[in-house]
Amino acid sequence: MSFTRFAIYYVPAEGALADFGATWLGWDLSAARPSRQPDVPGLDDVTMTPRKYGFHGTLKPPFRLAEGSTLDSLNTAVADMAQRCAPAQSEGLALTALGRFLALTPVGDTSGISRVAATCVETLDVFRAPPDMAELARRRKSRLSAKQDALLLRWGYPYVMDEFRFHLTLTGRVLVEDTDHWLQTVQAHMPSLPAPFALDAVALVGERPDGRFELIHRYALTG
Repeated sequence: MSFTRFAIYYVPAEGALADFGATWLGWDLSAARPSRQPDVPGLDDVTMTPRKYGFHGTLKPPFRLAEGSTLDSLNTAVADMAQRCAPAQSEGLALTALGRFLALTPVGDTSGISRVAATCVETLDVFRAPPDMAELARRRKSRLSAKQDALLLRWGYPYVMDEFRFHLTLTGRVLVEDTDHWLQTVQAHMPSLPAPFALDAVALVGERPDGRFELIHRYALTG
């Protein structure tokens, strides 16, 4: 399989949470195959945007490989980083409305999770090709703050480091008047959420030619 972009995600290990995310979104990131969604009116539409990424929490956003870099060398670097990076945890996860979309977000102290994400962004940045002018223009349509624009230029993405907020996306944009409906619907299908929530592994994922992401390898954090 050839990949167009790569990213570092948190991907839940096998279990109830991973199964829920795969079936809810309709794409199993770990197995690299479609999943049958629950029979919920409108679910296919409301999950269309996040489906291709799979159920995950972004740690280092998707990037194209820099010239001269290879998947093998990236794999080695992620493995080495994971050996030196300590795991993190929060009190748990909670279902949250983040603006116009729904996600699971960590409860309590998130500084450890932010530390892991910053380590991924910084340590692996040598493998990231810089964004082209078209990508910069597209990102700037979101009316970035001065800090976010500086992060975009430095790290290729505006919502990293101080602007980072860990989340596992469950929907695309929903209408304000539909938010409560979708919160209740997710709650009805969701398993018990982990408490505490442990970020104890990172996953190297790749974007396939069809635009969907799949798991390449998961690495335990053992630092």
